[in-house]
Amino acid sequence: MSTATAGGAAAPGPPRPTANRTKKARSMQGTRLWVAALFLLPALALLGALVVYPIGYSVWRSLFDASGNGFVGVDNYHEVFTDDRIRTALKNNVIWVVVAPSVATALGLVFAVLTERVRWGTAFKLVVFMPMAISMLASGIIFRLVYEQNPDRGVANAVWVGIHDTFSPPAPFPGAHPRGDAPLTESHGAFTTRAVVKAGSATALPLVGAKPADMKGAKDAIPARDVAGKVTGTVWRDFTRGGGGTPGKIDQGEEALEGVTVEAVKDGRTVASATSAADGTFTLPGTADGAQLRLPASNFAAPYNGVDWLGPSLVTPAIIGAYIWMWAGFAMVLIAAGLASVPRELLEAARVDGANEWQVFRRVTVPLLAPVLAVVLITLMINVLKIFDLVYIIAPGASLDKANVLALQLYQSSFGTDVNQGVGSAIAVFLLVLVLPVMYVNLRRIRRERRR
Repeated sequence: MSTATAGGAAAPGPPRPTANRTKKARSMQGTRLWVAALFLLPALALLGALVVYPIGYSVWRSLFDASGNGFVGVDNYHEVFTDDRIRTALKNNVIWVVVAPSVATALGLVFAVLTERVRWGTAFKLVVFMPMAISMLASGIIFRLVYEQNPDRGVANAVWVGIHDTFSPPAPFPGAHPRGDAPLTESHGAFTTRAVVKAGSATALPLVGAKPADMKGAKDAIPARDVAGKVTGTVWRDFTRGGGGTPGKIDQGEEALEGVTVEAVKDGRTVASATSAADGTFTLPGTADGAQLRLPASNFAAPYNGVDWLGPSLVTPAIIGAYIWMWAGFAMVLIAAGLASVPRELLEAARVDGANEWQVFRRVTVPLLAPVLAVVLITLMINVLKIFDLVYIIAPGASLDKANVLALQLYQSSFGTDVNQGVGSAIAVFLLVLVLPVMYVNLRRIRRERRR
């Protein structure tokens, strides 16, 4: 076929595709489809076996009783929302979804922004990201020790007790008390003399039960001297090593109790006070004449033992803290990667226009990082919905019910002591339903970014 040109000559038109070429193209196209199908078939079979079939079987199994033979309909789902343990797990999951991803993302954002301007930022990021290399099991064991109640073993309580004792010194002799025949009576942890004291005569205040660790470096007690116009006395540990000695009397080798507060009380009012010296002696002014001597309970109070981190009231926040320790580094790395792609011209333009660093961060940096922040937040939300390891390992048996989450309750219902796989399957389906909205939002975000 030809077309006419301006000069009247005919120019050849585009060549027609031959039948052989068309057949060859179709053959190649068909071959590519078969090759694609062959490559996809193993993946699709694996996806069906590991994802589609378990989901379908869980939905079917959730409609039957514990034995799997009796059809109960939606009774298992009704139990999910009425059982106290499962409701506690659901409440804790809500706390996890709201708190853990938000705090981890916020910390990751702060770390990424602050470390961008320091020379040792790479080293800091490495340290913060390092917990990601530790498994959930190992992290749970670590934090189980960190939250140990005993300050000598638990790091958290060791720090907390140290801070507390800095502002509120511990009692000098916790657990010390008088003998049954001593001239002292007990009232609300304090010890008071039975009789009033007189100026010019010394008073003996013997105690027992002081711990050997509190007596390190103690000096030998000496009897107080009688001082005219003053009330004197001695506070000591009425105990002789190896036995022997006379109760109520200072024997050779008996140790003084230094730093014990002694108060003179008249009509329920403290009129004078003193502190025992290194040799156990104390001196009160003449105003103490005719008063009773009292050793306040603050001298013998039990030492502060820290916070019960794994108790029923704090176990969930404590475990969330362990999770944030692990995943803040993940958030920091992703946000730092997004921050590296932010145009510096926009930040500099905002500074030139007079914006301070906080305004640049809040009105320029954060909006530009919004897609990255959304990725991190959604990823962590999906992750915490299936949290299991940390809760199971860190929470002690006494607090496990209070720290319960849906994934842990699913395990307990399906494989625990009171096995009911119908309820366990219902919990699994409910978890899937909770994850679906988050996945839908994530997919919409991905499609929106592809259109840009």
